[in-house]
Amino acid sequence: MNAVGTKTGALSHEARSFQWLLQNFIEEVRGIHSVAVVSSDGLLLLGSEPDEGSAAQAGQNTAEAPAHPGLAGQSRLDLAAVVSGLASLTVGAARLMDGGRVRQTTVAMADGVLVVMSISDGSLLGVHAAADCDMSIIAYHMALFVGRAGHVLTPALRSELRQATGSR
Repeated sequence: MNAVGTKTGALSHEARSFQWLLQNFIEEVRGIHSVAVVSSDGLLLLGSEPDEGSAAQAGQNTAEAPAHPGLAGQSRLDLAAVVSGLASLTVGAARLMDGGRVRQTTVAMADGVLVVMSISDGSLLGVHAAADCDMSIIAYHMALFVGRAGHVLTPALRSELRQATGSR
C-alpha cells in the first residue's frame, strides 16, 4: 500500500523517511480510515486514501487499494481541508478563552472519530478512525508520530512534499 500520494522514486531520503513514518503509523494502528498531514497554511503534505490502513490490517491485498502515486486524491484533499478548518476554529476558541496552545482536537461522530494533533512546526496530523476504535491507542500512536515528525519536518521537506503531492 502506498499510503501517501507522492512520487516515491523522486523523493529525497528525508521525504521517504517521513513517508515511512506515516506508513508505519497507518499499518500499526487498527481502526484508521484515513490520515492527512497538513502544513500550517492548510496544504496537504501527505495523506492516505480512505480505509487503506484498514485493508492492510485485515490482510487484504493492498495492491487493489487506490494508491494514486503522485496525485492528491479528492478524499485526501477533503480531509486536509477539514483538518485545517477544524484546527483554525479550535485555535481561535483557545485564543478567546485564554486556553493556550491547542494540542489535540477530537470530534466524536456516530460512525467515526476525527482527531487532530499539532506538530511542533505548526503542521497538523489528522486521523479519521472508526467509531469503535481504541482512542487511547490512536492518541498514543499519534503522539509518537507527532514527536518524530516534529524533528524531521523542515521547511525544505515541507516544500518537497507539497511539490510531490501537487499542492501549491
